[in-house]
Amino acid sequence: AQLVESGGDLVQPGNSLRLSCAASGSTLTNYPIGWFRQASGQEREGVACMSAFASTTDYADSVKGRFTISRDNEKNTVYLQMNDLKPEDTGVYYCATERPPFRPHECSRLPFRYYTWGQGTQVTVSS
Repeated sequence: AQLVESGGDLVQPGNSLRLSCAASGSTLTNYPIGWFRQASGQEREGVACMSAFASTTDYADSVKGRFTISRDNEKNTVYLQMNDLKPEDTGVYYCATERPPFRPHECSRLPFRYYTWGQGTQVTVSS
């Protein structure tokens, strides 16, 4: 499977962005999906995840109420809607699929649980 992220941009605080993660070679609905970000000089952190059947989502406390993960099965694409962006949201955002075995109605935000990664898309929030 290949994952390709897009949608990153330079925006001012308070603005919104929607990131996309398009998959080829595999069906995303078969896997839990995570969105991660990595700021310069910091470790990669999980910001959101969705279980294989989209029955469960989980968010980092820092983005709860502002970010929403969703998927479009027909397009084999996962999205991350980011509202009310803050400077601390700046970083490279990656999507990834969780490695088996996994429970169909659970997901993890731990990076070591994921094994197929996209190349990332840069999000910069600055005035």
